[in-house]
Amino acid sequence: MNHKTKKTTRRVLCGDVPIGGGAPISIQSMTNTPTGDVKATTEQIRRLEEAGCEIIRLAVPDMDAAHALKEIRKKCRIPMVADIHFDHRLAVAAIEAGVDKVRINPGNIGEEENVRRVVEAARKNHIPIRVGVNSGSLEKPILERDGGVTAEGLAESAMNNAAILERMDFEDIVISLKSSNVRMNTEAYRIVSEKTGYPLHIGVTEAGTPARGRIKSAAGIGALLLEDIGDTMRVSLTADPVEEVLMARELLAALDIRKEGIEIVSCPTCGRTQVDLEGIIARIEASLAPVRRRMEESGDGEKKHLKIAVMGCVVNGPGEAKEADLGVACGKGKGVIFAGGEIIKQVEEEEIPGEILRWIEQTV
Repeated sequence: MNHKTKKTTRRVLCGDVPIGGGAPISIQSMTNTPTGDVKATTEQIRRLEEAGCEIIRLAVPDMDAAHALKEIRKKCRIPMVADIHFDHRLAVAAIEAGVDKVRINPGNIGEEENVRRVVEAARKNHIPIRVGVNSGSLEKPILERDGGVTAEGLAESAMNNAAILERMDFEDIVISLKSSNVRMNTEAYRIVSEKTGYPLHIGVTEAGTPARGRIKSAAGIGALLLEDIGDTMRVSLTADPVEEVLMARELLAALDIRKEGIEIVSCPTCGRTQVDLEGIIARIEASLAPVRRRMEESGDGEKKHLKIAVMGCVVNGPGEAKEADLGVACGKGKGVIFAGGEIIKQVEEEEIPGEILRWIEQTV
């Protein structure tokens, strides 16, 4: 892990959510409903908020979608980002509809005057612009020069596009540059992080289905976060976007960046295991959903975190259980329950999930 002091980036505001400048890393997702369908989109946004999403992005492919943003804005509190390609008029209309940020690639908006119209609308409404560069839409001259997509080419494109906005005296910028190639994605962000002080939106684009996408996202986003690169993030999955938010929260918790909710650690089991540890974990997980919802915010607004250790044998079990808020070290058909590092009781195997859940209920 890189232990250098975290670079302080420029702070911008997306609605009431700060990005950069030492602010907590914010979690984003993107709706996959037709934006013009206000009811379906609003319902999905509310589910995403409940899951912990803090900034939501919406595709704006046409003017109907741009106009729908005004109604969606009335119904949703979460900061909204309009995702725009090619047509500057859609960006201006989205800004006028009340979005809190626009995501554009200045290079594909067209003439400089078109970009200027977007910049002036953003300036007038005091919202930032996210410069978004993807490996699938890299400029032809860069592709021809480099013989294809490279990390250096992605970084150059991002900096060139940010420079377009800078020439217009606009610096409320967030930069993203994404590739589905994890190694290339990571290197591109490293290069840009060294070259600029703008906040970075990180992620691995087109990561895939939940099974594969979680692995690629954990590797790619995790590598950047461990190097203190990134100010806001999205996990991209071919799935219900709620899954993206849950994965992002798990990843931030695993890296000790944002400790909130209930964290369960458990051993992989081996030949020493003498209980059905997989079954015990499954029963605990199945019962935690309502408890996790209640833990979203404690009374004083501070996030609450509980670490639960469920260990299968006496080798590492007691040590891990003592270090957790609540733990169980299992033996032959039994479990020793620890709370705050102290043994509180021994129970039969079938009683373990119930004891764990009773303690959590009393605690939260």
